Amino acid sequence: MLDLALLRRDPERVRRAAARRGAGAAFVDDVVALDAQLRTARTASETLKAEKNALTATISKAPDRAAEAARLRPEILALDARIAAAVEVIPALEARVESLVSDVPNLLDDAVPDGAGEADNVVVRVSGEPADFPFAPRPHWEVGEALGILDFERAAKLSGSRFAILRGKGARLSRALSSFFLARAAERGYVEIAPPLLVTRATMWSTGQLSKFADAMFRDPDPDLFLIPTAEVPLVAMHAGEILGAGTLPLRYAAATPCFRKEAGAAGKDTRGLIRQHQFEKVELVWLAEPERSAEALEKLTADAVALLDELELPYRVMLLCSADVGFNAAITYDLEVWLPGQNAYREISSCSNCTDFQARRTQIRFRRDAKAKPEFVHTLNGSGLALGRTIVAILENYQQADGSVIVPRALVPYTGFEVIEPA
Repeated sequence: MLDLALLRRDPERVRRAAARRGAGAAFVDDVVALDAQLRTARTASETLKAEKNALTATISKAPDRAAEAARLRPEILALDARIAAAVEVIPALEARVESLVSDVPNLLDDAVPDGAGEADNVVVRVSGEPADFPFAPRPHWEVGEALGILDFERAAKLSGSRFAILRGKGARLSRALSSFFLARAAERGYVEIAPPLLVTRATMWSTGQLSKFADAMFRDPDPDLFLIPTAEVPLVAMHAGEILGAGTLPLRYAAATPCFRKEAGAAGKDTRGLIRQHQFEKVELVWLAEPERSAEALEKLTADAVALLDELELPYRVMLLCSADVGFNAAITYDLEVWLPGQNAYREISSCSNCTDFQARRTQIRFRRDAKAKPEFVHTLNGSGLALGRTIVAILENYQQADGSVIVPRALVPYTGFEVIEPA
């Protein structure tokens, strides 16, 4: 959530940021106007209360209090009515202002390039050369089904489209990736967390998932709990409402969880394979950092995710997302895109974002620089380290062999216990 004081002080900055995202900026005038009404109502209420207090003081100082009270009673009753009228409009105005501000995206970092969409994202660097196959490389769904480790047909029988069953060495490969990613996270100082997979509406709202992305979430309406779309949600919200002590930051967390998304806006996209599923697994990395160190933290977070691709010896590129492609919560985002020879394209395998104080304002996570310092909002950062399904896709397509087998990346062998996946 944006700082309302910023909207009051510099509405033009918010307008420019919205325009860079390709969004309308009429909301700025709406917020400013409603906020002015709200402040006027609050001022009127306080002024009227002060007038009543002055009359009450007059009564208490009068030689004949009863007589003075009787004399001022009509005036006090009139003030009570005016106070009630002034106070009555405040909750509705507060709710309208909060609702409008809640749907305003984060301000973009100055380093974010302008652009209208994916084509305007900037290549920061490219690592690794795509393999020169002596045969036509196949897409992962063909490789996996031929090996007997991916079963989309039976998954559809169980759950419908956009689900998959991993079998045998496929399931073991997924488990190995999770262990590998978590082990590397622990080595780099992340604290592993096993969070709940169901969270409250308040938790979803506080991390910026609601109300903007409500149609993308799976929800149980009776207790009004949501299946998490990413472990970012519980990891960020763990410290909601807290004031962290001096010397606490940065906090770094890692969690391997299933994630659940309706993919409501992805009709017709990636209908085959593991790229876009309703249920998938990933290891999420989250930082809580001091504001002046969050830019450096983003570079370190991104480097931690990149290091996994380096160890797996997968070709990839790092992309700086343009203004129209940066997500609602984020101020700046790097996408890591892995090369998929079976699709002859780079595809996203991780997004690493600095959300500045946007989520912290909603979650009310603050810190003190010392025991007597005024609390300040932390900055939150998140990134995938990495998405398991998409990593399996990359391994199956990049390590496929002419005989249909798939070589396991060397870094993974201690975790899989096998070096090759062979046709059944």
